[in-house]
Amino acid sequence: MHGGALAGWLLMALCAVSGAYCLLRTRTGTPQERRTARGEAVMGFGMAAMTLPAAVLTLPEWSWAVYGAVFGAAALRALRAARRGAHHLHHLVGSLAMVYMAVTMAPGVVGASGHAGHGAAAGGAGGVPLLTGVLLVYYALYVLRSAGHLIPAGTGVASFAGGSAEGVVRGGGGGVMGGAAGGGTELTMACRLTMGIAMFAMLLTL
Repeated sequence: MHGGALAGWLLMALCAVSGAYCLLRTRTGTPQERRTARGEAVMGFGMAAMTLPAAVLTLPEWSWAVYGAVFGAAALRALRAARRGAHHLHHLVGSLAMVYMAVTMAPGVVGASGHAGHGAAAGGAGGVPLLTGVLLVYYALYVLRSAGHLIPAGTGVASFAGGSAEGVVRGGGGGVMGGAAGGGTELTMACRLTMGIAMFAMLLTL
């Protein structure tokens, strides 16, 4: 990351822990909840690998094609499931964002800034600035809204982010930005919030 190896290690740890927690969730709940947890586990572990500091491991060139294929398939799966719940639209955005970063970071791409967790190359940003900006705005709003559902009502931050105590008890609100949608406890919501923050940080490196 731009902030150095320490930031990469922190993001990798957060994403790996989130992925592990989502993996544990695949053992319980309804079939729909288990499918959602599997998708989130893949996202968490994928982000952890993408943020691995270069000093530890430099990913081979073909790994970016694997990223694109895996998360492209995840995007198609989320697109088919989107009619069953708004939370799948968030999965769709996340999967497409991963494909976008994989394509941008792939060797030989003009303007590529290097591995998201491997320290951005010293020469300029990669990707499409407008698209990167849109994704950054989306994840900033997602993080604020998700955080609002975890903050007790009555605080200024909770009111600004649209959260409430009732939202925490019930697992949060719906809508495309409803990070707490799709079922889950406060820990599940915190896991999704963590991955949203990590995605925002990764997009900043483009």
